[in-house]
Amino acid sequence: QVQLQESGPGLVKPTQTVSLTCTVSGGSSAITNYYWNWIRQPPGKGLEWIGTITASGLTYLRPSLKSRTAISRDTSKNHFTLQLSSVTPEDTAVYYCARRRGPARQYEYDYWGQGTQVTVSS
Repeated sequence: QVQLQESGPGLVKPTQTVSLTCTVSGGSSAITNYYWNWIRQPPGKGLEWIGTITASGLTYLRPSLKSRTAISRDTSKNHFTLQLSSVTPEDTAVYYCARRRGPARQYEYDYWGQGTQVTVSS
């Protein structure tokens, strides 16, 4: 059974950079396989895809967030990281990491983390 666990600060101040890590374990879970994703859900809104890092390490980012977003990975620790800079209260959301077996046009998310709340407030 693949398990994903998000970690990061719960509260950040506006203009800061938030860094979240998703640690993957269990089953066939090497992050050098599959596509690994960050998704968020602001309060009262739907899920919003943030970005993807592929098995080969390529990244795809939501255009509206691209200038503030970076996704990286550490294969030795089997985790991948989201950095979102210059945050505003509009970035307040539950942030999830999730796995797909391949491109979004072919595959749905099959494993999710439990989510971590990020609140942007002074």
